[in-house]
Amino acid sequence: MNRKLRMGMVGGGTDAFIGAIHRLAAFMDNQIELACGCFSVDPEISISSGKSYFLPEDRVYKTYQEMFEKEAKLPEDERMDFVSIVTPNFVHFAPAMMALDNGFNVVIDKPITFTLDEALQLKKKLEETGLTLALTHTYSGYPAVKDAKARVANGEFGTIRRIYVEYPQGWLSSKLEDTGNPQASWRTDPKRSGKAGCMGDIGTHAHQLAEYISGLKVTELCAELNVFVPNRLLDDDGAAFMRFDNGAKGVLMATQIAAGEENAIKIRMYGEKGGLEWNQMEPNTLWLKWVDRPTEMVRVGTGQMGDTAQHNTRTPGGHPEGYLEAFANIYRNFSLTVRAKMNGQEPTADMLDFPGIEDGIRGMQFIDKVVEAGYNDDVKWISFD
Repeated sequence: MNRKLRMGMVGGGTDAFIGAIHRLAAFMDNQIELACGCFSVDPEISISSGKSYFLPEDRVYKTYQEMFEKEAKLPEDERMDFVSIVTPNFVHFAPAMMALDNGFNVVIDKPITFTLDEALQLKKKLEETGLTLALTHTYSGYPAVKDAKARVANGEFGTIRRIYVEYPQGWLSSKLEDTGNPQASWRTDPKRSGKAGCMGDIGTHAHQLAEYISGLKVTELCAELNVFVPNRLLDDDGAAFMRFDNGAKGVLMATQIAAGEENAIKIRMYGEKGGLEWNQMEPNTLWLKWVDRPTEMVRVGTGQMGDTAQHNTRTPGGHPEGYLEAFANIYRNFSLTVRAKMNGQEPTADMLDFPGIEDGIRGMQFIDKVVEAGYNDDVKWISFD
């Protein structure tokens, strides 16, 4: 196969924030083109969005059901190869299942579904179809994060003992949802976001980053969730102590009421021989800390990082590999995997290095457990299933 992969979209109209991010990321490496979409629950917005994306009228749909049914009937050399689902949480599961039923691969925003049971159903469907699913946990796409993961796996720091991960934001310090802000409105609405607010929105990113870099799994947690803004329906702040499957201990903090903060996700990890530190606000730098020698600063694009980081680096040193590039790494590795499978080839480890269904299930487990523990002062530790 010598062509671009054809992408469809559910959501991502001109009135949406994250859709444009997905398109920029998908197109960055010249592997993907936009072929069709149902860009909004409002048919008029979907149609006007499709026109602004220069799509043919007959490839812009009023419902995602119509899109999957009609795309599946098109010749193989015309129909989409995968769909990108960029909707609020409660509209993740149904289109993902319908896409898989009709033979289309899937990219989906996090958290993967509305409930853990839905995530488990998606896993079963993926196993039945043999198709590919990517989950956009963006921060795992940064080259420095991938280098940190490789160094931990290579044993440079010895057995990991301690993990600290934090994600402070400040944009929900006031009741922004009452001002008509669409992003705030759905993220604070349990009918659209699910049982968790802050912890579902950004706590899942912190949890995934800790497990991704360490290669460990959380087995138990104890948590506290808070609602600081009066009359808000979901948590806007929280913290958790975590126990990992190798005996390591961790602390996770996520908040959206840290007034003045932007997207300051940060992780520190310590083993027997040393540790690491990475901060998303300074994404090109990975700090390595040692017991027996000075702290090292390792920089992206300088040849100081390993092969996996190099595979996910586009620019020379001093040119920041930022949020869009990290997002694009997920799309590129996903597209390379899909292309290899379509060509009857085995995807390489670098191609397969993107979050998928297991990350999605872990994220839904994290949400369930942190909510169960977070509002219950009588329960200390909650075990993951």
